[in-house]
Amino acid sequence: MKKTILLLIAAVPAFVLPSCQSLDVYPADQMASAEFFRNEAHAKDAMMGVYSMMQNDHVFGLQFSMDVLGGICMGYDAQSYQPIARGTYDVTNTWVENKWKNIYEGVARANVVLQNLDRCNMSDSLKIQYRGEARFMRALYYFALLDYFGGVPIYDETTVVRDEYAKMLKPRSSAEEVRSFILRDLSYAEASLPEEWDQSNYGRATRYAATALKGKVYLFAHRYAEASGCFSEIISSGRFELYKDYAALFKPGGDSSSEMIFAIQNMGGVGTDHGMKLAFYLGTRETFGSCWNNVMGADALVNSYEYLDGRPFSWEDWFPGFNTNTSVKNSTFLATVRNGNTLVSYPASRPKLLQMYSERDPRMTQTFIMPYTSYKGWNSNAEEDCEYIVASGISSGYNMIRVNNNYMAYLFRKFVPEGNMDGAINNRAHTPINFPLIRYADVLLMQAECLNELDDLDGAAALVNQVRARSGMPGINSGSAYLRATTKSDMFNRIRHERAVELAGEGHSFADMKRWGLLETLDGVRECQITGTYIFTRSVDSRDYLWPIPATEIEKTPLLKQNPDW
Repeated sequence: MKKTILLLIAAVPAFVLPSCQSLDVYPADQMASAEFFRNEAHAKDAMMGVYSMMQNDHVFGLQFSMDVLGGICMGYDAQSYQPIARGTYDVTNTWVENKWKNIYEGVARANVVLQNLDRCNMSDSLKIQYRGEARFMRALYYFALLDYFGGVPIYDETTVVRDEYAKMLKPRSSAEEVRSFILRDLSYAEASLPEEWDQSNYGRATRYAATALKGKVYLFAHRYAEASGCFSEIISSGRFELYKDYAALFKPGGDSSSEMIFAIQNMGGVGTDHGMKLAFYLGTRETFGSCWNNVMGADALVNSYEYLDGRPFSWEDWFPGFNTNTSVKNSTFLATVRNGNTLVSYPASRPKLLQMYSERDPRMTQTFIMPYTSYKGWNSNAEEDCEYIVASGISSGYNMIRVNNNYMAYLFRKFVPEGNMDGAINNRAHTPINFPLIRYADVLLMQAECLNELDDLDGAAALVNQVRARSGMPGINSGSAYLRATTKSDMFNRIRHERAVELAGEGHSFADMKRWGLLETLDGVRECQITGTYIFTRSVDSRDYLWPIPATEIEKTPLLKQNPDW
């Protein structure tokens, strides 16, 4: 897991900038860029600072939490964006403000690199390469701003923040202007980035990452033919393939396989803590460092995993009355535990539950720790072989998973460390598992979406079937009536399902639901624990397609106009 690219980040100078829209006095204690940019080593250090912003909680560091807003996961606090899911946020929401500020910080860092490359003593070809890298990252950050806020002010490398800090009062550009700006950056990146890097620079943006992101930008604009052309280039390149083992894809080894097109590079270990809070907010009290399970699987997602033969799953097949009778749910799941440390008895349904899991799409048990399945935890500085016993008041250290706040829900296995990862993890806030922003399965499914919109249903089905085949699932239109998809609407529903079960925990579903115009379908959905205990009700309406421009930013910059209905 040692990645040279990340070892440089600790040395990144402090000349990078706070929010682009701030009117505070420019900090006098930060290094002037004129004193720093002398050679390629300086350029590389600065470029690492651009990458490092991805791990910020409010940029992509909590990207997995976006699945709470997409309806396939649920949570219980700000880290899971539950106030937004409940519709209780407004223009003063701190998390919305931090999203705006920190993504703009990423833009500012990219601009600093672009402004100073010509000061560095290195070849013109290297300067072009670094420009492509910085413009790729700037495009990535602006695409995130576009997705959350719509049209935003554009600040490029012609804005020297040190000189113009109190004058950065631009109005919003239109969404189309921002999109065009992003596409220009990505076209430059495509032409100037290498197709691959050597191992010591693994994880840096490539030409294919730029092409894939360009396709995604077109897809989100419903420009399907142009998006399809980009995705076709990725697929036909022969450089990427589905990793053979879905479960291992989200562990060291698989996380740097040829399925990864662009991923956040995470590290852990004494002296090299530089990762995301995957353990902290997806793990449980039995996960390394004692974690919080802020994000958990929603019933709607887990119930959507098909039987192995592709049939839709129903609880009624196994436990009649389950869907309508809370007492049936309780008897299905609840064990008897004494004093929080002694398992007295399992529910009688345990063997049937385990059988049922074995007859479902294997991605279900590879993504979630299902009740009465095992998990290798870490407690008192030693491995702990655990079982997920469903009961309240469980204590740590007794070979049962202690769930934060006593929630009885579907717990994440995907991205969650086992044991201490053979010494690789040192801090629960820095999980050394790379987090994919774009991987090959995602590209195949985005291309399927494009082909379906372009009336090539057979082509769309073939791509979806590649993804399904990796997990041993039967193909669409492969025989049985329940696998049939003969209309564009049928195929869309298949693609939507496949994106949910394949990409769960990767944070795509919120953007997907907005792109499809389906966000309001989540309004009024009651999220409950697996026993039926109520947690919260979703509240969604048309205004939620775009978050509000933070009130603090409008106060500083009166030319900024607020999004509709805020």
